[in-house]
Amino acid sequence: MTNRKIILFNPKSGRWKHRVPNSILKVAASVSDQYHVDYVDGNLEDNPWETIKSFLEKGEHRYFGVTVMPGPQLKQAIPISKKVREHFPEIKIIWGGYFATNHCNVVLESGFVDVVVAGPGDTAFPNLLNAWENNLPLDEIKNLIYRDASNKIIKTKKEELLDQDTLPQMPYTNFNQHYPIQRYLAKTFMGKKTMAYHSSFGCPFTCSFCAVVPIYNARWKGESAEKMYHEIKWLKDNYGVDSLEFHDNNFFTSRKRVVEFSKLMLHENMGWWGEGRIDTLDKYSDEDLQLMADAGCKMIFFGAESGSDEVLKQMDKGGTQTAEQIEKFATRLSKFNIVPEYSFVLGLPGKSEAQVMKQINEDIRFIKKLKRLNASTEIIIYLYSPVPTEGSELHDQITKAGFHFPATLEDWLDPSWENFDLRKNPLTPWLTPKMVDRVKNFETVLNGYPPTVSDFRVKGAKRFILRASSWFRYKTGFYKYPYEIKVLHKIWKYRQPEIEGFYSE
Repeated sequence: MTNRKIILFNPKSGRWKHRVPNSILKVAASVSDQYHVDYVDGNLEDNPWETIKSFLEKGEHRYFGVTVMPGPQLKQAIPISKKVREHFPEIKIIWGGYFATNHCNVVLESGFVDVVVAGPGDTAFPNLLNAWENNLPLDEIKNLIYRDASNKIIKTKKEELLDQDTLPQMPYTNFNQHYPIQRYLAKTFMGKKTMAYHSSFGCPFTCSFCAVVPIYNARWKGESAEKMYHEIKWLKDNYGVDSLEFHDNNFFTSRKRVVEFSKLMLHENMGWWGEGRIDTLDKYSDEDLQLMADAGCKMIFFGAESGSDEVLKQMDKGGTQTAEQIEKFATRLSKFNIVPEYSFVLGLPGKSEAQVMKQINEDIRFIKKLKRLNASTEIIIYLYSPVPTEGSELHDQITKAGFHFPATLEDWLDPSWENFDLRKNPLTPWLTPKMVDRVKNFETVLNGYPPTVSDFRVKGAKRFILRASSWFRYKTGFYKYPYEIKVLHKIWKYRQPEIEGFYSE
């Protein structure tokens, strides 16, 4: 071990359940044989800047790496990176993550980010540090975005996704000395010590509204079932992990891998959740789905997105996923006691305001139909938020409609843009306040009738009262001003079912 040191910073990503920051652990694994790594997790620090400054004042660190997802993490990533540049100008600052990659121009124009690692950093990050250490050029290092001597933005070639089984082990033991792993094990509907885990990277699909697409370009690579099992068994034996959230972009891409993994997990008594596609899992046999359920699969997150085949086509999900398939698969999963968690994206651009509102109302009716087909179906509703997928038909539509991203990095600190990246406040010119209120009020009523099973705190009498207070509104379609439901949600600290990990890793 040399005396070279780096700081890896995970900005605060949420108010409640904090997950082990796998993104910076992954980077740390790639350089831990050459560098001493100090971690700073903004979720567990009262003042992360003071912690970072205390490290840098010792004069032993050369590099400051930050993982930056859209939304809340920007509130710490931007001002703290700026302070590092102002107070310690000799420190090289590297950003990675979906936001940094998809908005690389505005990031590099800020003046306080030197390089963006665009995609996996398993080899890009150590190669970058080696180039800086030895005064070597960066242009041959894959997965980088930076400014050259002439101030031109350079994007190097994308690296093929690596064999995940050959990569270094995650440095849980080392990280545990900074932040005890136990602090990241959350109580969920699946268990008392639920841990976040990444078993694969990328996705083989090209949905036009997805932030993953520009990074992976329809590529996917996963750990083998054997490696997953041994890693998870180690976490169970060493930290008492009893359940898992797989925050892969598409956990179920390989049926063979999932079946093998399920067989290995049959006797571990661990619940688990993952994200997949309906058209992919619909190809699994009933025997496969039953095996998954027996092995602990409790819930699967799906991007249903819309009950309209036309809208699905607009999103580049048409042709393989249909509204009929969404309905049938929700019904099918009920046989195996696996909860389908369906997300819907409402408010895509249309030819007129009337058309957009009509589609919103049709999707609301479709969602209620799904609940009749399988009452246990979890529903997550997002307002459509554009992503910079240039070249797609959808991107052309939003540009013509007058939508633009912030011109400077610090403009992203406006609270409205934080909500934008959480898909709660779209800032899109074609959505009127009336439309937004319609969606949000329906969501409030929906989350009261019936309450989500994933929020284990709302049960018994609370569940009955919340359901009763929502019954009339849900049945009649009168969603305006649902204040009584909001009060109950606030009193009981109700949390909506959400795929928080997409924005927090």
